[in-house]
Order: sequence, then C-alpha cells, then structure tokens
Amino acid sequence: MQKITIFTDGASRGNPGPGGWGSIVILPAGKITMRNKELRIKNQEWVQELGSGVERTTNNRMELTALIKALEFVKKLQVKSYRLKVYLDSSYVLNGAGTWVHGWVKSKWKTKTKKKVENQDLWRRFLKVSKGLKIEWKLLPGHSGIAANERCDEIATMFADLPAGRAGGKRSKLYSGFLKKYGIDISASTILKRSTFHAPRSTKKAYSYVSLVNGIIKTYKTWAECEKRVKGVSGAKFKKTFSLEEENDTIETWKKELRS
Repeated sequence: MQKITIFTDGASRGNPGPGGWGSIVILPAGKITMRNKELRIKNQEWVQELGSGVERTTNNRMELTALIKALEFVKKLQVKSYRLKVYLDSSYVLNGAGTWVHGWVKSKWKTKTKKKVENQDLWRRFLKVSKGLKIEWKLLPGHSGIAANERCDEIATMFADLPAGRAGGKRSKLYSGFLKKYGIDISASTILKRSTFHAPRSTKKAYSYVSLVNGIIKTYKTWAECEKRVKGVSGAKFKKTFSLEEENDTIETWKKELRS
C-alpha cells in the first residue's frame, strides 16, 4: 500500500475577513495519472502545492478547506491502494474530522448544546471526500520550525492577502514537481524532532498585532504591517496577541486608558 503525505494550513485577516488556505501533497514514486489522463508522476516522488483565497471567511473555514482541497486532489488520482498521513496544526479540524463530525451526523448536525454546527457545508464536503479513505492524523505545534507546515502557512497568508478580486500584494508560484528538487525538508526525522518542540510564548504563532497610534487602535495579522504603522511614531503602542480573547482584552484596556 502506497503512502501519500499531506500538510495543510489556513489563515484569515480578521475573523471574519479575507482568508486563504494552503496544502502540500507528497505523492509516491510511480506512474500515477489524474482521471482526466494528465500525467502527474513518472518515477520519482512528486510534490503538489495547492492554495487559493476567499474574500470573506474565517480561520476555521480556511483550515478545513485546506484539508478538503487536498483530499479532493488525491481523489482525482488513479491510485489503486494508498493510505494517507495528514499533518496539520488545527485542533478544530483534527477533532472535528476524527471525532466530532460523526456525532454531529447522528445528532442531525446539532451540538451538545442543541446549536447548529458551524461550517456544516464544509463538514458535509469533508465526509463525502473522505469516505473510504485510510487517514492517519498528526497534530503539529504551529510555527515550530517544520518546513512543510511553514510553507503551507506562507501559501495561506499569501492568498489571504490576495483573494479573488483584491488588488495589491505579491503572489508566488505554487510548486509542482519532483520532491528532490523541492528544496523543503519534509523528512520524517525532521518532522518528529520538530513536532516534539513546544515554542515559548514569544515565538508562538501570533493571532494578531494590536497597535495604538494617535488615539486610534488597529489590528494586523503580521508584524510587518504593524511595524510599518508604529515605527518612529512618538507615543505609539503595540502588542502581540495569541488569541481573540487576548486581542479583545488589549483593545478594551487601551480604550479605558484613552477615556481616563
């Protein structure tokens, strides 16, 4: 049985806001074709990067979309027997795909508190595309130095800045070619070593960067954006936050300071 490896990640500029998703699919050596007869693989391991953007979405939707799109790509391949190993850094997607979704189906898409399940449309797509697949899940700590996970994040954030119809920004080409020419380390030993590393708070993936300049509070998803606003400005304040709750607390604290 052949192994296909998948890495996924999602991002959004606000929650909701412009978003993007990114996936990497590593296919085994051998002659594998798409169902439309397009030749994809010859005699070496093959890498296919996937990604796109949405004008208004949430981070969870992008994380889940990244997984669905990767599985849909794999389903198009003419591979008789294979198993999947999926690496992701979203507990929401991992728990949903591995456990919750089956309970939601039984409860007619209601949570334990009798509320409608969020992102039901995507979870239904996941159930359809994952039917019959053998999947091994691996949760990764975000931004722990695993190159493939970092690349998925780059793709997702790139498309979050460039969803369909938006101008500006820079788009890099998605890779499609032999693994040996990929230039990104996806070896099992590196993944195992890095996945056991827990980054200190200062190096964890930021939820947002909050800035205060001339009495006006703004939030950004990248330090580069925040730095551009606060650098060289007298009295400017900024803070890196790690959750929506921390972001809101920071904003409320600064608002109180402004009123006092």
